[in-house]
Amino acid sequence: MNKNKKRWFNLKKLKLIPMVNGDAALPEEGELKQEGNCEADGGEDSNEQEVIVIQDTGFTVKIQAPGTEPFDLQVSPQEMVQEIHQVLMDREDTCHRTCFSLQLDGNVLDNFAELKSIEGLQEGSLLKVVEEPYTVREARIHVRHIRDLLKSLDPSDAYNGVDCNSLSFLSIFTDGDLGDSGKRKKKGTELEQIDCTPPEHILPGSKERPLVPLQPQNKDWKPMQCLKVLTMSGWNPPPGNRKMHGDLMYLYIVTVEERHVSVTASTRGFYLNQSTTYTFNPKPANPSFLSHSLVELLSQISPAFKKNFTSLQKKRVQRHPFERIATPFQVYSWTAPQVDHAMDCVRAEDAYTSRLGYEEHIPGQTRDWNEELQTTRELPRKNLPERLLRERAIFKVHSDFAAAATRGAMAVIDGNVMAINPGEETRMQMFIWNNIFFSLGFDVRDHYRELGGDAAAHAAPTNDLNGVRAYGAVDVEGLYTLGTVVVDYRGYRVTAQSIIPGILEREQEQSVIYGSIDFGKTVVSHGKYLELLDKTSRPLKVQRHKVLNEKEESVELCSSVECKGIIGNDGRHYILDLLRTFPPDLNFLPVDGEELSAESQRQGYPRQHRHRLACLRQELIEAFVEHRYLLFMKMAALQLMQQKANKDSNKTDMPAISETSEAPLEGKELEESIPGLAQAKELAETLVSEDGSDPKSREVVLNACKAVGSISNTSFDIRFNPDIFSPGVRFPEDAVEDVQKQKQLLKDAAAFLVTCQVPSLVKDCLDHSTLPMDGATLTEALHQRGINVRYLGTVLEFVDKTPAKAQLEHFYRIGIIELITRCAKHIFRTYLQGVELSALSAAVSHFLNCFLSSFPDAVAHLPPDELVSRRKNRKRRNRVPGSGDNTAWASLTPSELWKNIAAEAQSYYHFKIHCESVDQVVEKYGLQKITLLREISVKTGIQILLKEYNFDSRHKPAFTEEDILNIFPVVKHVNPKASDAFHFFQSGQAKVQQGFLKEGCELINEALNLFNNVYGAMHVEICACLRLLARLNYIMGDHPEALSNQQKAVLMSERVLGIEHPNTIQEYMHLALYCFANGQLSTALKLLYRARYLMLMVCGEDHPEMALIDSNIGLVLHGVMEYDLSLRFLENALTINTKYHGARSLKVALSHHLVARVYESKAEFRSALQHEKEGYTIYKNQMGEAHEKTKESSEYLKYLTQQAVALQRTMNEIYKNGSNASIMPLKFTAPSMASILEQLNIINGIIFIPLSQKDLENLKAEVQRRQQLQELGKSEEPAEDGPLELEDKIPVD
Repeated sequence: MNKNKKRWFNLKKLKLIPMVNGDAALPEEGELKQEGNCEADGGEDSNEQEVIVIQDTGFTVKIQAPGTEPFDLQVSPQEMVQEIHQVLMDREDTCHRTCFSLQLDGNVLDNFAELKSIEGLQEGSLLKVVEEPYTVREARIHVRHIRDLLKSLDPSDAYNGVDCNSLSFLSIFTDGDLGDSGKRKKKGTELEQIDCTPPEHILPGSKERPLVPLQPQNKDWKPMQCLKVLTMSGWNPPPGNRKMHGDLMYLYIVTVEERHVSVTASTRGFYLNQSTTYTFNPKPANPSFLSHSLVELLSQISPAFKKNFTSLQKKRVQRHPFERIATPFQVYSWTAPQVDHAMDCVRAEDAYTSRLGYEEHIPGQTRDWNEELQTTRELPRKNLPERLLRERAIFKVHSDFAAAATRGAMAVIDGNVMAINPGEETRMQMFIWNNIFFSLGFDVRDHYRELGGDAAAHAAPTNDLNGVRAYGAVDVEGLYTLGTVVVDYRGYRVTAQSIIPGILEREQEQSVIYGSIDFGKTVVSHGKYLELLDKTSRPLKVQRHKVLNEKEESVELCSSVECKGIIGNDGRHYILDLLRTFPPDLNFLPVDGEELSAESQRQGYPRQHRHRLACLRQELIEAFVEHRYLLFMKMAALQLMQQKANKDSNKTDMPAISETSEAPLEGKELEESIPGLAQAKELAETLVSEDGSDPKSREVVLNACKAVGSISNTSFDIRFNPDIFSPGVRFPEDAVEDVQKQKQLLKDAAAFLVTCQVPSLVKDCLDHSTLPMDGATLTEALHQRGINVRYLGTVLEFVDKTPAKAQLEHFYRIGIIELITRCAKHIFRTYLQGVELSALSAAVSHFLNCFLSSFPDAVAHLPPDELVSRRKNRKRRNRVPGSGDNTAWASLTPSELWKNIAAEAQSYYHFKIHCESVDQVVEKYGLQKITLLREISVKTGIQILLKEYNFDSRHKPAFTEEDILNIFPVVKHVNPKASDAFHFFQSGQAKVQQGFLKEGCELINEALNLFNNVYGAMHVEICACLRLLARLNYIMGDHPEALSNQQKAVLMSERVLGIEHPNTIQEYMHLALYCFANGQLSTALKLLYRARYLMLMVCGEDHPEMALIDSNIGLVLHGVMEYDLSLRFLENALTINTKYHGARSLKVALSHHLVARVYESKAEFRSALQHEKEGYTIYKNQMGEAHEKTKESSEYLKYLTQQAVALQRTMNEIYKNGSNASIMPLKFTAPSMASILEQLNIINGIIFIPLSQKDLENLKAEVQRRQQLQELGKSEEPAEDGPLELEDKIPVD
């Protein structure tokens, strides 16, 4: 490793920016300083050591399996023997073996040993694969594995949302793997055969939005049938006398040739027996074809099996691994085609044994989730390898827990789990399944009566989850939280938690030794808890405070009173009920006798909310504190300047500046900046870092502290008391002043949200640094700035009043869709709770008809009478939640539903929607019904049949009950992070932004290794990593490598985020660019058409991002000489750019230029001149005469004029002299691929950097100059592509 790497590995100095859904948030958001993650650092040298350790060199071993040639396998010393097993079970020629051992010189290798610990294993060793005798467990695993191999190309698991399978369609558009096909095709000569015509519905201006192309049919998915039936035989389990002959189980198989056979799985392998359907004869048939593997047996008795299985495995191995690796968390698809239901023994068996937490794979049957979750937290974390191991274990257990909790929650709601208090009313029941505790989101025993009843009980679990997430991120040793997953399914909210050892045996009153179980009437505290929670106080900004208990004694706490501390039987200190980790949001919490600030009141706050648990988000607290810190610095600096002016004699020498967080200034404050402020700032920083010995400086700091509401008088320190305004909590007399201060802070924070964060969001949308495309990305943009979704109405009103409203139309429309579908979701939740299982599909289709169909009198189809239960008089005891004998849902009408939606919008979001039907809404706000359908389906977990729906028919409803295929859970859980990988990723990004591409690339590759180490192969953050790597590869001229990395990024985005997620759309666009650069033009076009289709589906045509897609499509079509088509797209891009960037923007100038070039190619010089003149005018006004862009444009104008004159001369010549005119040959040039690629790079914001040393030096100087300019607030107009996303910020010159 080179020397200068050393300085990047000191991770302590790196500042962290929060990752939001795989995109790094821009630093303006106030940077997250993550404490508690990087204490174990061990100085710089140890870090250098660590990185070397990870990259231990691999070596090659030879593997000899029965019946195959020996082959070489590359392994690394950290791998376990088990990983070689996995490789063999995946390889085409050995995939049918599951029950074998690996032997080195006759010694069996231990499955869980690391390769480096095995004596004698070295480069070139020969490992033998030796068949082992079966047990019942091994036989089951074998059958399951064979079933997985047979189904490996079948997408039904992905449609059904099981086993972490999900869909991916990239290979349909690239005809297989890009890398290979790229090498096979002749480059450049394929122009002639491309059919470039896009389908009608993709063309600009098309009104139809078909649904079927969302999931194109893959020809590989019509699987070649290998067997007709493979199931467990009815003769199982073997009787005693057969057990003693080694029979483990019996299978029943029907081959494609219609041969019915009965197979015995025995300890020695599989053989045919003589049983039939009705007679049991376990004796071996003649011949019995005894084989160690089921595949070998079937290949002997069925020629069709042999042929099809071989070709199936060939295809399986050819698929990109990312198409078949399981994702860490289940992704559900909201549409699916009609899939035939085939017999499947493994699926059937799984359903009935309910596979409690995968008992086949784990000794000791069910998993002790709590023990696993807490033990992984306790793993050592002193150096990099230890931290990687720890984070990998934490991540793995979390994703397993989330999967088990989801299965359990569904089982609970479907009525398949017995309650632990079966005598109680349904809403009050609690359940335990697979060592997980489940409770329903209802207000049990009036626990939340004061706080808003069921509404509060519904909000509490998500608040609690946010608390668990926050404490988990701080990661204090010795403080434990419960595994928590919140599942919304069929209208119910279920909280799943791991179980504290011993909690079920005792009463809660005895267990709680810290906090309060009755919202603060009785409160207890505990020294150890105070000590542990004190470590979280700074990062979470929670203030230590005293409250009064029932005996009027004051009790010290370092959390809200609801937060309970319980010591489990395992001696660990647990905290639970973290629903008030963050302070209350006063804008939604009217308190008698308290006035909010004038700004809040002007906007109509405080407003009544459904419940009293509305809290501020952690992101808001961070941003607010950051904002206050700037104020604090400024106050100190101003006072210092006054002092300095008073007496300029006292020259103090400056000590080193302490580590204080420097945040980018907000625009507002820049305008107020004062000459000399920078020097004063430095002075202020030195003051803050001193021990306060100088009385003058002490006074300065004291005044500044008071002004910003710091809790300390000697340093900047803002923390919140989460118990302020909690009903039932009382504070001691001596804390009155402190409580006042805290109340003021809360009012300020609430005002900060409305006056700073909302306008800054809208400003970011105006300058396109934030580009939401659908509900999820909009919510994410709000959350990034700490704005809760309950402010959506306020945000929309703010947009409505903005002068530049026309440029925010896309944002407004997405906001309206989000608001309407969320209101519909609230109504749908209660609607579903009254539906019994047999009527579920009828009820869901009826609701969708009322919501989306123009058919005015949607009538529900009740199930026939004999199905509706007649047990109305039976006791209500043993019913599953929601088996209400209730047909009230059937009376819902469209007009009633839309009335309710408008009422909900008014009461929840304080926003007025004046519409009485879906058609009015669509008309008034310019929405698309298909987008509404997608948003409501994704939010509620509905899965519908993939077909064209006629929403606008006034004669029949759009949906029938056959169209509703499934209802999935919507799951919220904690996402454990890979901290070290993240540090590398960030320092890589930073290097790239400073122009050190090589070093940046190395760091990001390193990050990719670490991410893979922690998360496995599939994860959103790996996706971001691959995208950036591909971009760097591309910029540095390595096109094939860029293509390969971007292909992985697209596959991963499809699999992990979903096939039509906005990120996926952008990944498709990047991939198209790299395909074009690699000469794969038809593929590039297909990818761009796919991106455009998805974009139309997700948010419609009227969106700034659409201009980018259309410019790309137009350029590629120009390159393949489809001029008329090209113009349709480029002119649409011009229209959209003009609308969203303003007619004077540089983007519009570029659009004009692109259109002009196509007209030039068509020899329509007059139109070309007209467009180029427009562009020229913009450049001249924006950049001045002397700028190179203006000069280029003027050159091009001259050239066009010459061409036009030449053409005119020729025409005149023809008119004058008729056919015998001597015609000068005109130069009609088809554009060169290079020139097209150059334009593509410009519009996609990619600037190539000449990598000679001198150029790099100039570039760095330029970057520094830019940064200084920006600090002075005079940033120049950004380059063509406006503000790029963070990961694309490559210095633009």
